[in-house]
Amino acid sequence: MKVAIYGRITEKKLPEGLQPLFDKLGQHEIELLLTEDFQAYLEQGVTIRSRVKALRDYNEMRGQADYLLTLGGDGTLLETIAFVRNSGIPVLGINTGRLGFLAAVSVEEAGRELVERLVKRDYTIDKRSLVKLETQENLFGEVNYALNEFTLQRKDSSAMMTIHATVNGQFLNSYWADGLIIATPTGSTAYSLSCGGPLVVPDAKSFIITPLSPHNLNVRPLIIPDDSVIELQVEGRISHYLTTLDARMETVPCDTKLTIRKEDFKISLIRFNDKHFFQIIREKLLWGHDKRN
Repeated sequence: MKVAIYGRITEKKLPEGLQPLFDKLGQHEIELLLTEDFQAYLEQGVTIRSRVKALRDYNEMRGQADYLLTLGGDGTLLETIAFVRNSGIPVLGINTGRLGFLAAVSVEEAGRELVERLVKRDYTIDKRSLVKLETQENLFGEVNYALNEFTLQRKDSSAMMTIHATVNGQFLNSYWADGLIIATPTGSTAYSLSCGGPLVVPDAKSFIITPLSPHNLNVRPLIIPDDSVIELQVEGRISHYLTTLDARMETVPCDTKLTIRKEDFKISLIRFNDKHFFQIIREKLLWGHDKRN
């Protein structure tokens, strides 16, 4: 078995408790795929007993890795989408950060049972849909998709935007707002949620359109089918605005036409059967955590 491991290289020390995970990987003679700089970073805090194959970059793992493990939070997992692309490599996030909706496995759980579960294939693959951005300028190149959300927002605090939106050729609304989020079901627990959007189960076939600070308070988030084609056009006093796909950002002229649709392929996320979405939102959002219960 070959397992790629990805994480961010920072000045912070590695979280304690990772050594049991790497011990188990070595005991099962699992080959690790690592870039040389990340291997050096890991070896500051853990002893690697597995055979290691060096990668020049993580794009090389496609066609080689059986699994991809991420060390970090949800943002770290989202970064790997650019490497995985349409390869079908299953991704599992180990949470060394804070909240962790996507990276839901703790460091302690990883060291205790993760490797055995991977070897026994004791897990479920969740196929997560992606949102895709199309522009004439091909803003984001080949990685013009996101797992969580696409956002359109103003660059500064000078003036609100007017965003004209159509769905399948039908005029939807002119949003007077600071911006607009188009989220996948996976992204319903992220930026959209913090802006008043609804929670949506991951396998729902839908997009969520959530305005950012709309001028009209009766403009609310809207759920539409994910086979819809959304077109956006901006009007306003600003000459440029920001677009993002997850954490990747581009500045574009105001007259740019944006088309948003579902990507043709999906991302495979590993879910252990005791980590159902309902359980995760109860834990992460503290549902039921009340002194009266």
